Amino acid sequence: MSQLGGVAHDDHIRLSAEDRRHVRRRSWVLLKSLAGPLKLKLALTALLVLVSNAARASFPLLIAWAIDWALPRVREGEWSALGVAGGLYVLAALTAGGLLGWYTLCTAQVSQAMLLDLRLRVFRHTQRLSLEFHEKYTSGRVISRQTSDLETLRELLDQGVSQLVSSSVFIVFTAASVFILDWRSGLVVLGAAVPIGIIFRWYQTRSETVYRESRVVSARVITSFVETMTGIRAVKAFRREAAGDAAYTAVANEYKDNTLRTISLFGVLQPTLLLIGNLTVAAVLLTGGFRVLGGGLAVGTLVALLLASKRVFQPVEQIAMFYNSLQAATAALEKVSGLLEEEPSVVEPADPVPLPQAEGRIEFRDAVFGYGAGPVVMDRFDLTIEPGQTVAVVGQTGAGKSTLAKLIARFYDLSAGSLTLDGVEIKDLASEDLRRAVVMVTQEAFLFSGSVADNIALGRPGASREEVVLAARAVGAHEFIESLPEGYDTDVNKRGGRVSAGQRQLISFARAFLADPRVLILDEATSSLDLPSERLVQEALNRLLGERTALIIAHRLSTVEIADRVLVVHDGRIVEDGSPAELIESGGRFAALHRAWRDSLV
Repeated sequence: MSQLGGVAHDDHIRLSAEDRRHVRRRSWVLLKSLAGPLKLKLALTALLVLVSNAARASFPLLIAWAIDWALPRVREGEWSALGVAGGLYVLAALTAGGLLGWYTLCTAQVSQAMLLDLRLRVFRHTQRLSLEFHEKYTSGRVISRQTSDLETLRELLDQGVSQLVSSSVFIVFTAASVFILDWRSGLVVLGAAVPIGIIFRWYQTRSETVYRESRVVSARVITSFVETMTGIRAVKAFRREAAGDAAYTAVANEYKDNTLRTISLFGVLQPTLLLIGNLTVAAVLLTGGFRVLGGGLAVGTLVALLLASKRVFQPVEQIAMFYNSLQAATAALEKVSGLLEEEPSVVEPADPVPLPQAEGRIEFRDAVFGYGAGPVVMDRFDLTIEPGQTVAVVGQTGAGKSTLAKLIARFYDLSAGSLTLDGVEIKDLASEDLRRAVVMVTQEAFLFSGSVADNIALGRPGASREEVVLAARAVGAHEFIESLPEGYDTDVNKRGGRVSAGQRQLISFARAFLADPRVLILDEATSSLDLPSERLVQEALNRLLGERTALIIAHRLSTVEIADRVLVVHDGRIVEDGSPAELIESGGRFAALHRAWRDSLV
C-alpha cells in the first residue's frame, strides 16, 4: 500500500519536502496519462492558441502602423492606405475571434474526455481495491474523491486551463509586440515581472497548505453528512439530532474559516497585481511621453505602447483568478492521485489455476492471520471441511468467526500458511472461479436500487424470471414478494426501503441460492430474521444445503441445529470441534452457550 496514498496521509497537511515532491510527481504522471490519448487534439489546440493570440497581439502593432504610416498617406490623398490598414485589422480580428472559438471548443472536448477517463478510473479502481482498504477509508472520503475533488478539477479543466494557457501566450506575444515597437519600453514592462514573480511566489507558498487543508476539510464535511444520513434511523432512535447538528456545525465552520483564509490570500494577490500593472503603464507613459516631446518616438507608437502595456496586465489579473482555481485543483488532484496509487492487498494471480467445477473441500494448514500491520488474530491453526458438510461456527463477539469466513471468501489473504479449495490454493484461483464456487451472505443484507427480481438476479446475471421465482420459493420469500405492490417488479429503493430487515435478508438468501455455489457462507445472516422467517430459512437450508459445503456463523444457536459439525472459536483459536450432540455432552464452552440459549427461551 502506498505510504502517501489516501489512507496514510489524507489528513496530513504539512508534508516533508521529499513527500511533497513525490506527491507533485504523482499528480503530473496522472495528468500525463490522462492527456496521452489526446495528443493530436492537444497539438491542434496548441496551434489554435498560438495563432489566435498572435492575431490578438498584433492589434497594437496595426494601430501604430495605421497612425504613423496610413494616416499621413491619407492626408496626401492615398485612401487605399486606410483601406489596407483597416482590412488587415479586420482580418486579424476575424482570425483571432474564429480561432479562439475553435480553441475553446477543442479545450472543452479535451477536458471532458480527460474528466470522463479520470471519473471511470476512480470508480473502477475503488471497486478493485480490497475490503481492507474500504474498512479503513471511510465512505465519505471515497465520495469526496468522486464528487467534490473531481468537480474542482472539472472547473479548472473546463475553463481554467484554457484561460491560463491563452492568457499566458497572449502575455508573451503582447510583450514581444512592445519590444518590437520600442525596446526601451519593453524593458520597463519586463521589469514588472520581478514584483509579479515575488507576489506569486508569496501566494503559492501560503496557499498550498491552505488549499490542501481545504480538500481535507471538504472531505470531513461530506463524511459527516453521509454518516448522519446513512445512520439516520439510529440518529432518530437515540435522539442524536442536537449532537449531530453540533458536530456538523463544527466541521462546517472549519470549512468556512478555511475558505475565508483562501479568499484573504487572494485579496492580497489581485490588488497587488492591479497596482503593479497600473504603475507599469504609468512608467511607459512617462518615459514615452518625454521621448515624443523630444522627437525620439512617434505618437502612434506611444499610443500602441500604452495600449499594449495595458493589455499585458489584463491577462495577469485573469491568471491570478484562475491561479486560485489551480491551487484548489492541484490539492484535489493530489487526493485523487493518492487514491489511485493505493494497491489492493488481495491481488489476482498472474497465472491462475482453473477450477471449473468445485467440490467444496476447504483446508487450512498452519494458518496465520492478522489485519494489516496489526497483531496476529488467528495463529497457527488447522481446519478441514469436507465437501457437503454443514459447519456452524460459534463463539463470543470478536473471537474470529467472521474472520474465518472472510478468509474463505478471500476478502483477505493469510499472513502465513495455506488455505486451499479442493487442493488448490485460494490465492491461486481466478476471481471468476472463486466467486462462482464461494458465495457469502453477510449480516448486512444490502439491496441495490431496482426491482426485487433484479436484486435476486445479481446472484446469476442472465437468470430467467422462472429461475428467480424458484430461488425465492426455495428460501420462503415468494409469498411476501408477491404481496408487495408490484410483486417481483417492486422497486426496493436504496437499502431496501420498502421491505423489512428480515425480508431484505430473505432476498439476499434467494440471491445466494440462485448463484448455486459449492460453498455457501452465512455470516450471522439470520440475525435480522424473526422466528417465522427463520423457520422458513431453516427449512430451505435443510432442502438446499444437502450437497453444498456450508459455513454458518451465528449467535443464535437455533441455526446450529441443522449443522453436521460445530466449531467453537475463542481468541482466534478453534477450541472445540464436533457434532452439536457431542459438544453438548462434553460440557464445554458450546454446552454452556447451549444452556444459556435454552434458558433464554423459557
